[in-house]
Amino acid sequence: MNFTTRLNRIKESLTIGMAKKARELKAQGKDVISLSLGEPDFDTPQHIKDAAIHAIDSGKTKYTPVGGIPELKSAICSKFQHDYNLEVTPANVMVSTGAKQCIMNAILSLVDHGEEVIIPLPYWVSYSEMVNFAGGKSVFIPSKFEEGFAIDIEAMERSINDKTRVILFSSPNNPAGSSLSYDQLKQIADIVKKHPKITVISDEIYEHITFDGEHTTISQFDGISDQLIIVNGVSKGFAMTGWRIGYMVGPKELISACDKLQGQFTSGANSIAQWAAAEAISGDMKPTQNMLNTFRKRRDMMVELLSEIPGVETDTPKGAFYLFPKVSSFYGKEFGGRTINDSLDFCDYILNTALVSLVPGVAFGMDEHVRISYASSEEELREAMKRIKAALT
Repeated sequence: MNFTTRLNRIKESLTIGMAKKARELKAQGKDVISLSLGEPDFDTPQHIKDAAIHAIDSGKTKYTPVGGIPELKSAICSKFQHDYNLEVTPANVMVSTGAKQCIMNAILSLVDHGEEVIIPLPYWVSYSEMVNFAGGKSVFIPSKFEEGFAIDIEAMERSINDKTRVILFSSPNNPAGSSLSYDQLKQIADIVKKHPKITVISDEIYEHITFDGEHTTISQFDGISDQLIIVNGVSKGFAMTGWRIGYMVGPKELISACDKLQGQFTSGANSIAQWAAAEAISGDMKPTQNMLNTFRKRRDMMVELLSEIPGVETDTPKGAFYLFPKVSSFYGKEFGGRTINDSLDFCDYILNTALVSLVPGVAFGMDEHVRISYASSEEELREAMKRIKAALT
């Protein structure tokens, strides 16, 4: 069967691919520990499930408006007022089937064939593939592991040209867990003000998993609201990955464009999930705080355990639930009769020898690293680190 050039421009997600390999080994009876997926290992809080049950019992089972139910849009507006003292109207809000769809909607609405999207390294695996699908070109900006993956702002500004349409980043970052500082976000905002044709897409899906102080958002800076899209959702902060609800906040004309696009693809997001999301955003935050505290404890433990493995370099992430250690000191060396040449080889070796599933850093644009998710129990994490250490020493 022949497929389109458009489809052939994109690759399979390596995060999904590694999870698939882990499942195959598990099906063979192997005791695999998967640290490859970005999914909280907590159940959705009860008050959110109760809201969904109430919606079902109340007959909230019909088609919804393409851009989201009014109640969820209102909850999002109230959140922005409460958290950031920003006035947002329902016309500035779009609800989709996950934050990923929000980003795809925005890119398809903003980026034409041959136009460019600036993406700092490391980046979430799907960003560049979305740009490829839209016919655009990704322009990658370096960051320094030694400086907590701080973006090279000067390189970003030098990369801007007449074809630049979007600057796309996540903070807290997937895969590194790094967060952009107030100063860096201000520098980006100041750059964007000079270029009215550029739109920033700020992916803030890990907003509620921030360890050191409060989450810092680029939306706090004046003068860029007409060039800014904030993407968020309920998957990570409320343990609702399977509910598939994300949202974006942006200029009215862009929201209208995305509404038109989504109306021809998926239409409105799941009705019951939207009522649950409204409760998540406006309801009790104690379960999220408890989850954050647990992730902080795991982060500290994992940093300590990784630092005990000779040749592995790691920092202390500021958010999300990932570590992105540097493992390139093992490249060119032989383990188990095979030479490790890159992050793909490294992860393949660890999976087959230690039965621990990781994600190669090449998937995120930085081949010297691997991503480790600590969204697992402390017992599993300790066992995984024990196995990895044994495989490398």
